[in-house]
Amino acid sequence: MPNGIRIGRIAGINIYLDWSLSIIFLLLTFSLAMGVFPRWHPDWSPGVSWGTAVAAATLFLASVFIHELSHALVGRAHGIEIKRITLFIFGGIAQLESEPKAWRAELWMAIAGPITSLLLGLIFLSLAGLTAGPLEVEPENPAELFAALSPLSTLLLWLGPVNIILGLFNLVPGFPLDGGRVLRAIMWGITGSLRQATRWASRAGQAFAWMLIITGFAMILGFQVPFFGTGLVGGLWLAFIGWFLNNAALVSYRQLLVREVLEDVPVSQIMQTDFIKVTPEMEVSAFVDEHLMRTEQRAFPVEENNRLAGMICLSDLRKISREAWTSTTIRDIMTPASEIALTSPEKDAAEALFTLAHRNVNQLPVVEKDKICGLIRREDLLKWLSVYGKQHLEELENKQTFPG
Repeated sequence: MPNGIRIGRIAGINIYLDWSLSIIFLLLTFSLAMGVFPRWHPDWSPGVSWGTAVAAATLFLASVFIHELSHALVGRAHGIEIKRITLFIFGGIAQLESEPKAWRAELWMAIAGPITSLLLGLIFLSLAGLTAGPLEVEPENPAELFAALSPLSTLLLWLGPVNIILGLFNLVPGFPLDGGRVLRAIMWGITGSLRQATRWASRAGQAFAWMLIITGFAMILGFQVPFFGTGLVGGLWLAFIGWFLNNAALVSYRQLLVREVLEDVPVSQIMQTDFIKVTPEMEVSAFVDEHLMRTEQRAFPVEENNRLAGMICLSDLRKISREAWTSTTIRDIMTPASEIALTSPEKDAAEALFTLAHRNVNQLPVVEKDKICGLIRREDLLKWLSVYGKQHLEELENKQTFPG
């Protein structure tokens, strides 16, 4: 998932912008300022066209954000915690802290986004009609009708259909689009199996993705495709979206399988118990020479009075210059325990994996009563999955039950 730059917080949800968002912003602005608006308004100056285009692109991205925010707020109302929304080149992602616990929660959360986009589209169209007022033009002449609109009315008239198209596109029953999540929720309700429902929704998503890829290549080869038209740029863009959706559908299903396999496995079964601990008063130079350079361990728990005081790793060395290593202690540069994500031996490994991904770290200290008893790393989880994952998945399949 894109990382992004944090720009604020709304209703307890952190908002991030990924750098790739600039691509869609520039593409939208350029296509509107150089193509759509000059064609609708030949009399507009370049300044008016570009100003309206920038406003349109900005409001469209704001609409995408409102779409994602509706997912987050409805999800929260159904007990699904969402703490982060990231806007990127393909729209937005509301990051779930965990999968929905019931199919109804997923259904309402998934459908909230498309409904919001459709409502926004109707609101923009209504406002366009109000701001345009009565126009003395021939209704049968669209070019004359567009030319008579003000910049504000033109902006609203463009935003209306675009939001409606966004809402309808997201209703396509292909995972991980909103429509695919709606399909998964319905199938989950019918079968009682989240895994089976995800498998079917994922396959529907892959089928839709390949349809986009094939359509995109047909456009590249010069075929005239209804609604999409033809051309190299449009075809490449459509094929690229299809490729992204296909990968997203595959990854989403695999993530669910991994989570289910690890769900009942305690951290104590996978964690490393043979590791090096250091003290906060150790000099950084001694730490580097005696531990960091002599072992494969990458992060070291810092222990004081038999309690976890913090963690130190290679990235912490960048806080000071090489010359300061002999006069600096680990305490001065370590990450304190209060800022570290922790887990405990009885927690399940699926939760540990989620925390590793969510915090973007490679290891978690395993703590029991403030005392560190192990480390669990990404590679430990991957190794366990490669050795035992297939067996556990088969056991889960054998236990699969369906509602009577």
